[in-house]
Amino acid sequence: MVNLNDFRLFVQIVEHGGFAAAGRILNMSKSTLSHRMLALEKALDARLINRTTRRFGLTDVGETFFAEARAMVRNADAAEASVRSRAIEPSGLVRYTVAVSEAQFVLRPALSDFLGRYPKVNLFEHATDREVDIFAEGFDLAIRAHPGPLKDSRLIQRVLGVADWHIFASPKCLANSGPISSPADLSDCPALFTRRAQANGAWHLKPEDGGDEHRIAVPPRIVSDSMVGLKEMAKIGFGLVALPAYVSRDEVARGELVRVLPGWVAGQSTLSALIPERRGLLPAVRVFLDHLADVVPDAIRP
Repeated sequence: MVNLNDFRLFVQIVEHGGFAAAGRILNMSKSTLSHRMLALEKALDARLINRTTRRFGLTDVGETFFAEARAMVRNADAAEASVRSRAIEPSGLVRYTVAVSEAQFVLRPALSDFLGRYPKVNLFEHATDREVDIFAEGFDLAIRAHPGPLKDSRLIQRVLGVADWHIFASPKCLANSGPISSPADLSDCPALFTRRAQANGAWHLKPEDGGDEHRIAVPPRIVSDSMVGLKEMAKIGFGLVALPAYVSRDEVARGELVRVLPGWVAGQSTLSALIPERRGLLPAVRVFLDHLADVVPDAIRP
């Protein structure tokens, strides 16, 4: 079989005008180069170099082969340079899947800075709350919020941050419900539950400074997958809702929602990036992952 490395050696020999000059450039002996060229000629079943005179020269076949070999070597060099340039300045497309709420409340503020910093990286975002097989569907990573440890899988997990859930209500709702000074007071208040966290019809509260969990059963008025929809219903005054603190940060600042029972948390969720493998991660994917690890903790702060 033809050794493709010999193509490069052949091109070097021709471009430098002989074995001795090429040997000095390549740090190889003249005899080694001569042996490699004999092997190349044998593999091709053609004489490339004219050895009948002291002067270096090519046969007619050698001239034709040189033109093709030189083009091949230049294409190979261009391909290598392209890959190396990606490592220096990341580029290409990053495909990721993320839950709808996290796409809206966590990633959206973080993306503009990333795109400005890496102008050659493009993003393809698939926002869905269904479980996605990133192997089968060709995604580079998945970003998911989960209340407990993830099930074992072939995926590599990188934790991006942990978010507290708080209970919120509108001033109108609180005015109608009466004072709420302890978890027990929640049992008579209308409740809006997210299906992912509290569809069992109960609040689960723990003191922020540690302590036992309090479970308060209450029939939900609404159970929904949509955090945005539940937040809007809470703003209107239909009931209390537990949400990640960052989801309601702006509404609290504007006075549209009030945190109920400060000092108590209604759960926690971990935000993780899941990748198929750590080795061989494309530079664009790696810098995107590192960027998320830098900015997500601020994005999910209360």
